[in-house]
Amino acid sequence: MYYTDNSILPENMAPLIITAAPYGPAWLPGDASDIPLSWDEQVQAAVDCYNAGATMLHFHVRNPATGMGSTNFDEYNYLLKRVKEAVPDMIIQVGGSISFAPHTADAKAKWLDYDTRHMLTELDPKPEFVTVTTGTTLWDIASAFSLDDVKGTHMEDPKVLAAWSGMVVDSTPAFYVEHLKRLRNNGILPYFVPGHIHQWEIVERLIRAGVYMGPLNMALCGYGGGTMGRNPFDWMNFLERVPQGSVNTFWSSMRGLISISALALVLGQHIRVGNEDNLWGADRKRKTTVEQIQGVVRLCKEFGRKVATAEEARKICKVGTWYNSVEETLRAADMPPNPTEFNPGFLTWPTDGKIKPAVLGGDSHPIAACMIAPEPVRAAQAKILAGKT
Repeated sequence: MYYTDNSILPENMAPLIITAAPYGPAWLPGDASDIPLSWDEQVQAAVDCYNAGATMLHFHVRNPATGMGSTNFDEYNYLLKRVKEAVPDMIIQVGGSISFAPHTADAKAKWLDYDTRHMLTELDPKPEFVTVTTGTTLWDIASAFSLDDVKGTHMEDPKVLAAWSGMVVDSTPAFYVEHLKRLRNNGILPYFVPGHIHQWEIVERLIRAGVYMGPLNMALCGYGGGTMGRNPFDWMNFLERVPQGSVNTFWSSMRGLISISALALVLGQHIRVGNEDNLWGADRKRKTTVEQIQGVVRLCKEFGRKVATAEEARKICKVGTWYNSVEETLRAADMPPNPTEFNPGFLTWPTDGKIKPAVLGGDSHPIAACMIAPEPVRAAQAKILAGKT
């Protein structure tokens, strides 16, 4: 991405999209006070998040009868329908990581087979987005957890924590190429979740090969343990690599999420909060998803950045938009064109050929180097000095 002098001023930033993740699939009921269990509670969680200021909902489903995360297709359709009826303007982003959650000492975290995960492309009613991973990797969500982070939860059991530490995201080309095709056929946009730069590179290749042709929405993951960590230089490096036209949400874990969210806010990026990722406030006291959203809204007011309305969020994410060529997709994301046999090398898009106005100032700073003002300035200064004598 490219930053100008005034890019860090809030009035020059897009309104902030707050994504809520209130369903906490890694946790059991009772691990946090706001883990929704019944169908009504799961619907109300979406309503409460929307009313607090979140315009995008990271969606999971919990089976009320068992308290466990659901992998039942009919239950997904049922809750999705009810949530859409309750908050019709909210953008629904279905978590594509349908996994077997290791809630017992003997369990292991594993993702379901590709055919089962492909069923998310056939949800009815359709969500706006389904998250898509690109590249198999270790996804140790507990990598940066401390013992205090999991105090009072079932993850205090070292064996359960170890099971989560061994979770591997299974996402080979056999999965994500087919998944992207099915999503397009069903009119559902992908929401990419790269855990590091090389997973973004896969997304770029998919775009340049025409496998994906649509707007570029991403959540940059910083859980550590195979994904990016909490080092701010890594986040800045990530932003250097992604194109200007991408819409990026920052996403980390526990209290580290608070710092990463503040970084996203001042860099013009977007924020995800909720009990799926974090159970704590900056004061080291438990915070619900709604309280975390309210905290982001307060930060926005202090900083001066507008919180996106649902209509603005849909416009920013280009919900419902598809492209029909590689070139159209590259242009929309502000990515350089593909080289061709007759147009090789490092390329930019054609311009109108007109000379652009000169930039005032530059890296060389000639004025600072010699401290001699330009002739018109010196003439004006001399006139002022003459009037004082």
